[in-house]
Amino acid sequence: MTATRHRAAAAAALALGLTGALTACGDNGGGDGGGSGDRPELSVSGAYIPRPAMADMAAGFLTVTNKGGGADRLTSITTPIARDVTLHTTKGTRMKQVSSLDVPAGGRLRLSSGGDHLMLTKLAHKPKVGEKVEFTLHFAMSDPITIKVPVEPMTYRPKD
Repeated sequence: MTATRHRAAAAAALALGLTGALTACGDNGGGDGGGSGDRPELSVSGAYIPRPAMADMAAGFLTVTNKGGGADRLTSITTPIARDVTLHTTKGTRMKQVSSLDVPAGGRLRLSSGGDHLMLTKLAHKPKVGEKVEFTLHFAMSDPITIKVPVEPMTYRPKD
């Protein structure tokens, strides 16, 4: 009987140890301060498309705000209105297509007229002022965000 008791005690100790180890490896995304502080927390605002002058190309502008403690990257945007959406940086007067744009932790990515922006090409149709176009933003770390983007007059300039 002594051997049986030793085996039972050993099994109980092993089970208790495994329970503690599994708990330590569990999800710490709760309110304990250890989970979400280093993750991006993204939102999108100020999105618009100026009415395009050309039938097959348009620009897009928006701001991605990150209230989280972890950085992310905007990797692509899809929309039913355009076959291709490309990301561009602007330095001085030079525009360059890039594969992603950084969304800094605790900061924002601003796509604006004369600065970094989106180019929509191979449009399905030329959008009209007042129309709302669906965009889905894709990120390296975060889930996609889908928004409705209004088409504004060519002369529209948002208030900061």
